Formats: sequence, structure tokens, C-alpha cells
Amino acid sequence: MNDRVKIKSVEILSDNWYILKKTTFDYLRNDGTWQTQMRETYDRGNGAAILLYNREKGTIILTRQFRFPAYVNDVVDGMMIEACAGLLDNDDPETAIRRESEEETGYRIGEVKKVFEAYMSPGSVTEKLHFFVAPYDPEEQVSDGGGKEHEGEDIEVLEVPLAEAASMISEGTIQDAKTIMLIQYAQLTGLLG
Repeated sequence: MNDRVKIKSVEILSDNWYILKKTTFDYLRNDGTWQTQMRETYDRGNGAAILLYNREKGTIILTRQFRFPAYVNDVVDGMMIEACAGLLDNDDPETAIRRESEEETGYRIGEVKKVFEAYMSPGSVTEKLHFFVAPYDPEEQVSDGGGKEHEGEDIEVLEVPLAEAASMISEGTIQDAKTIMLIQYAQLTGLLG
């Protein structure tokens, strides 16, 4: 795939929740010399995230849920406020985000717009996220949401004015990168008018 990379060995370190690999490879540097490097990569599959918005109300739908990695890294209660998101699970990104939206927020959405793709932590995680926005209407809510209990989800659905969500970023209440990116996208593009 890339003549500057020669894989020497791949070792599976964990295949429990997702796959953690240690790869040793030679990399051709810009100065023409080869350097042996080792990297660990965490492969959990690709995902999708969505910002649901209501122009008339000036609001967006966010979720709040416990995140163990945040808990062990100084978020006292471990609760994170996020945009709805999930793994693709062998679906195309739009199908996956429609599924996740209904599971997590209870909204069965109509029109969906893909706005960009991004790697969230390319130094060690292989996941690429597909970012979407979609209008929501209270009439489209088919359940209370909350996620799937058997997947360990216990999600609270929040309806927040966009301006308040932007302030929550400045205050440190929202610290999730995908959510920050989608809120800033909404602000920069005038998504809510």
C-alpha cells in the first residue's frame, strides 16, 4: 500500500472488547534512511456521530452517559455529555447513525446530511468517524431512547439550546471531541439559522 512502510511483525495483545495489536515496521524517513518503529493500535471499528437540531426551537439533542475511561482520568462522576454516536457494526454510516439515533435518543429521523469524516485519535486508534446532522421534530420521537441495556448503555437524553451547548464547551461541561466538533460546525455554518 505504501512503499515507505514494511511490516515486520504483528502481535495481538488483546482480543477481548476490541483488538489491540503491537506492530513492528520499518519506515522510510524523509532523509532516505529506514527506521524500525513499534506502535500499538486499538481497532474498535469505524463509527458515526450525529447532531440532531431543531431550527424553530434553536435546540440540539445531546446524551449524557457514564464513560469509564473518563472516570479513571479525572471526570469525578464519569458522566459525559455527547452527541449521539455509535459503531457501524457492518452497516453503512447512514444506516448506522439512523439506528443509533433511534436507540439512544428515541428519534426516528428523516433527512440526514453527512458533513465530514475524521480520525479522533490517529496516533493509536484506528477508528474513523462519519459525522452527520439532521433536523428533529418532537413528533418523530418514537421512544424515550436510552440505549440498549445489554450493551451496558444507560443514556439520558438532553434537549439543549445551541448557545447553551457552546457555553458548556467553554465551561468544561462538554469535553467530548466529536460533540465539540459538531457544535462548532453548527455555529460556523449557521445550521440553526
